[in-house]
Amino acid sequence: MAGCSLCNRFSPLVARSIGVCRQCLRERPEEALSIVQRSHAKARADFGLPPSPPRGNPGLPCNLCAAACIIPEGGIGYCGIRGVRGGRMWSLSGIDYGLLSYYLDPHVTNCCNAWFCPAGTGCGYPRYALSNGPELGYYNLALFLYGCSFNCLFCQNWTHKILSSGRRVTSRELVDLTLRNDRITCWCWFGGSAEPQLPFAINTSRILLEEKGGRVCRVCWEWNGDGNRALVKRAAELSLVSGGNVKFDLKALDAVLHVALTGMPNEQTLKNFELVYREFYNERRDVPVLGATTLLVPHYVDEEEVSNIAKFIAELDDTIPYNLLVFHPDFLMSDVPITPERQVLGCYRAAKKYLKNVTVSNLHLLAKKSSQSFRRPVM
Repeated sequence: MAGCSLCNRFSPLVARSIGVCRQCLRERPEEALSIVQRSHAKARADFGLPPSPPRGNPGLPCNLCAAACIIPEGGIGYCGIRGVRGGRMWSLSGIDYGLLSYYLDPHVTNCCNAWFCPAGTGCGYPRYALSNGPELGYYNLALFLYGCSFNCLFCQNWTHKILSSGRRVTSRELVDLTLRNDRITCWCWFGGSAEPQLPFAINTSRILLEEKGGRVCRVCWEWNGDGNRALVKRAAELSLVSGGNVKFDLKALDAVLHVALTGMPNEQTLKNFELVYREFYNERRDVPVLGATTLLVPHYVDEEEVSNIAKFIAELDDTIPYNLLVFHPDFLMSDVPITPERQVLGCYRAAKKYLKNVTVSNLHLLAKKSSQSFRRPVM
């Protein structure tokens, strides 16, 4: 059983990698974060990544995400995708090549937005969907990008940190593969997160949309959302015109909790969420271009936190889809159990007070009887 290093509270829900309880994060933030940051530094050192965004002086700036690295000679950026050698910036990802792996994921996929998207529901037919219902027998090309601008201690795709496992893939390879296979109706960029490789992902998506002709092929993003604002806008516009959507993973609204869980602040993520809403949401309300998810980390992402996230979303528009994800143990939080059923139900009710379209995913992790408590809304 783990315990809080500050108040000595013992609970199976206090993660060893965080080392402090939720109450101390609220009441003693500076002390609590100093403890958590040691875990973040160790987690990154194990993969050869810098403990925090570098601030070299002198150094070369990278502006692709909120980390805003200034990389010194011989150093690498926070994501590990870029570095400086001989006074020049090198990168594992460029305009026409990236570091990734990919595979075909059958529809209806396990995408967190499948409950309201054209692939899962047929909404937007015939412009954005092949049928009035789910696109059974068709595929999403899942594009797993290596690197990330966050350092989530619970990361369930943590292998993105093993950069040597990624493959250099060109834009032409992905576009040609798709054009040869008319069963591919979606592209989904995920990882990791897209921010460190947005120039490549945006350019490749643009080429696809220019060459696909009249066929349905949507472009979607699953990201932490802290990217360069101009690039975020360009990426979201590709989703708008293709029938795709943008999924922001809102880890936490509370700034201290967000740093504890991810190692990074959330200010840019929240600003970008609002940017995508204001620029694009009302352009296509019947086929939502924007959605949010929150992982229900036991003990930490509680009803109060979900309530605050839901209020933030509702202040923009209470119809924005919101998906709560049941947590399963992984990476440095493998000592924490699956989200307790009481927490899941409490968080769902808290979100429903403010938002009209709320659902819960990963219900298979709970007892079968739990799934009867949640009903997916009709969009």
